[in-house]
Amino acid sequence: MDTQRLILFMLFTFSVFFLMDAWQKDRQPQTAPALPTVPAPATATGPTANPVPTPTQPLTPAAPAAAPPAVSGALQKGETVRVETDAYIADIDTAGGDLRRLELLMHRDTLDHKKNFVLLQQQGEHTYVAQSGLIGNGLPNHRTSYTAAERDVRLGVGADRVSVRLAAPLVDGLKVTKVYTFHRGSYVIDFGYEVENKSATAIQPDAYFQIVRDSQPPAGGSAMLPTYTGMAVYTDKEKFQKVAFADVDKGKISYPKKSNDGWIALLQHYFLSAWLPANNAPREFYTQRLDNGLYTAGVILSLGSIEPGASRALTVPLYAGPQEQDELAKLAPGLDLTVDYGWLTVIAKPLFWFLQWLHHWVNNWGIAIIVLTVTIKAVFYPLSAASYRSMARMRILGPRMQKIKEQYGNDRQRLNQAMMDLYKTEKINPLGGCLPVVVQIPVFIALYWVLLASVELRHAPFMLWINDLSVADPYFVLPVLMGGTMIFQTYLNPEPPDPVQAKVMKIMPIAFSIMFFFFPAGLVLYWLINNILSIAQQWQIKRVMEHAKPAHGK
Repeated sequence: MDTQRLILFMLFTFSVFFLMDAWQKDRQPQTAPALPTVPAPATATGPTANPVPTPTQPLTPAAPAAAPPAVSGALQKGETVRVETDAYIADIDTAGGDLRRLELLMHRDTLDHKKNFVLLQQQGEHTYVAQSGLIGNGLPNHRTSYTAAERDVRLGVGADRVSVRLAAPLVDGLKVTKVYTFHRGSYVIDFGYEVENKSATAIQPDAYFQIVRDSQPPAGGSAMLPTYTGMAVYTDKEKFQKVAFADVDKGKISYPKKSNDGWIALLQHYFLSAWLPANNAPREFYTQRLDNGLYTAGVILSLGSIEPGASRALTVPLYAGPQEQDELAKLAPGLDLTVDYGWLTVIAKPLFWFLQWLHHWVNNWGIAIIVLTVTIKAVFYPLSAASYRSMARMRILGPRMQKIKEQYGNDRQRLNQAMMDLYKTEKINPLGGCLPVVVQIPVFIALYWVLLASVELRHAPFMLWINDLSVADPYFVLPVLMGGTMIFQTYLNPEPPDPVQAKVMKIMPIAFSIMFFFFPAGLVLYWLINNILSIAQQWQIKRVMEHAKPAHGK
């Protein structure tokens, strides 16, 4: 295999590889014992009520965990409390005190850039809400009807936070208030409970916090660029683990049920929602499938013992917003891992940090990608130069190789021996371009994931017609230009002696261009600039070597 064919073959191989990797990585089943189930508690009855999660034992690290079987994911309807801050417009329903809708004011909708992006919502067949409740007789859960003093709450000028207080019905002397707290300039919402025990006996309630969502990926996705939509759990011991909806269906999950630290989240492309309990407190994670095609992911914590006349409060933050890595890393250990670059994270993260640093200076993600491409090309210059020298030598030897082929005809053994003698005489390694290409492939794949998974590039404009580097070029100009550069490169490379292989090499750039029609414009921009720089480098090396070729090579 000559160097030119090797390079194109490796490029094709890594392209197919990262597409298949993206398609299969999140669909591969995990092996684990089936999730045990326990009978549904008496409070989880009713034809329209999804179950109240119940810990099987007191929340201690040694206790085994189990989640009850699903009943229903149907949501009740009450009155709406609207909250407006500088980051959100939130709708809270008094039926269950659920967070039913969350509009992000700093991010535009995927399909209609004139609208704000809505993360949590109940619209048609799409359901994505945050719920919470208490576990225990007479205590309110996500099916309880609350009352609110206000229906329209706004973050005041100069205020750092605003709260919404929902009062549960007084039952058996237990006074419970559910408190939402929104913060200025933050995507963190505090879900809190204040419990006052006015009864004659002590109580020991638990609180659960859960996210309910259907399994459909967000609008605007592409089968050519699949991304992960599903659950994730993190603990300090087991680290980051994805929990796919299909794994929940099969009971094939391996995350730790009991822990003293960690969080549980629901991920989709560019955005996530995650419960972030404080560390050093026992907790129980659970995932379930409900009916109506819904799933739930949540965490249970204990409020401890509350004696008669005493009161206690518990607050668990919910992060619901974009997957901005710097901000996520500040909120909780491992939360930045929700931006998943796959098995090449060790390469992808430094690439993203450098790209982000460039953007800080040039203030344009497209220009930052161009500068990054030039930098990567400079780093790999010695390796790529060796590859191009090998191709240039092979091109110079083209006429002599053709004569050898005509001389030995179909005698493959003698033909191969003559070729090897020629390579030895001219001190040419026919696979001299292999190592440079192999070394660069992981960088290409890592950059692909950086451009695909980083929310910072979502809706990021470049110039002229490119107003979003995270989606395909609307007029396919960049893929066509990239295809043109690849076709031009084929004329700089030695043509394979085999006519069939020569035709394949000419068709390959067209096939690549069609495939790149569906890729993010930022990734195509990278390839286009990389090809232009490669052409310039290859042209210069070819010109120098052809002027310096030995007389017997003429």
